[in-house]
Amino acid sequence: MDGSIVSRARALLLAWAAATASAVHAFGASALSIGAPALFLALFADGVMRPGSSVLYPTVRRGPRDGRRVALSFDDGPDPEVTPAVLDALAAHGARATFFAIGQAVDANPQIAHRVVADGHEIGNHSWRHSPWESFSMPSEQIAEIERGERAIAAIIGKGAAPLYRAPHGVKSPPFVMAAHAKQLTMVAWSLHSRDTFFANPARIAARVLRRVRPGDIVVMHDGHDRPGRHRSGCARAVPLILAGLRERGLECVTVSELLRPHDALAISGACSSPESRAAAPL
Repeated sequence: MDGSIVSRARALLLAWAAATASAVHAFGASALSIGAPALFLALFADGVMRPGSSVLYPTVRRGPRDGRRVALSFDDGPDPEVTPAVLDALAAHGARATFFAIGQAVDANPQIAHRVVADGHEIGNHSWRHSPWESFSMPSEQIAEIERGERAIAAIIGKGAAPLYRAPHGVKSPPFVMAAHAKQLTMVAWSLHSRDTFFANPARIAARVLRRVRPGDIVVMHDGHDRPGRHRSGCARAVPLILAGLRERGLECVTVSELLRPHDALAISGACSSPESRAAAPL
């Protein structure tokens, strides 16, 4: 990374340290002198731990609220048991989605990754290994992890623009932020979590999403698992319920990239419309 670029993380840390030192020097150690600069620390913690925070690095968490589109996104795949069922449900409803794939899983299941692309969906980068400690390694190590994930995706879709990126667990530590600046990542989080990592009941997952969903939302679900041998079958069984509910609400399911682009002139005749109705829509 260019040494002249000072990341937001570094700037906030320096500002916090300077503000604390100045306040203590001027007023002595007190609740006021220490508490006020602590706001800087709170901002810093928000930037690290809240996936949708843009404090440390610009992060997309939703699209425009004035349309009728939402984006379903799926993390941690592709998974040989779950992802094909998710793809079947999306195809049955004529819906498109974005899959933030782990590079190792793409390498292990290239045929499924190829189907994701062939079915008209988008693949985003979710790192190579999805290690819980990745965000705290050196920036150079994180760049290598990001680039290895990119190469796995490029083997499926070909070389081109860098894929959208979603940080593992949504954590954006200062070393990760430095790597993100160096790579000029387009960072994508979410505005609605399905909680399919907390409970497996598909009706409960679907009810949570449909109760909260609004136009412009990016919904995160998990078609894969970062632990070998584990599968999130609740996600696959919840997707048809969610898609049916979105259709009833008049919401169209698109990829994240489509959600973020200005609305085109394509007439929307209903949410998650079938391929036949989509083809018949006037241009």
